[in-house]
Amino acid sequence: MAKLNKDTLFKATQTRAETVMDKTTRIVREMLDTETEQREAKTQRLRKTRLEREASAPDEAPAPKAKPRARKTQG
Repeated sequence: MAKLNKDTLFKATQTRAETVMDKTTRIVREMLDTETEQREAKTQRLRKTRLEREASAPDEAPAPKAKPRARKTQG
């Protein structure tokens, strides 16, 4: 066991003050996280709405085939 004395028993944790850059970085990350959550929620909502609309819509006839294009004659 380690020898106990005032230096080993009571280690003071050194707290570092948050710098301006750290504060800015933290705030920007929070903003980006919030925007990402909002975007994902909107995407989920729109996807759900689209799937419901597609499920309730009657089957549509397939699109008509495109006519073949006329070839140019060499001349």
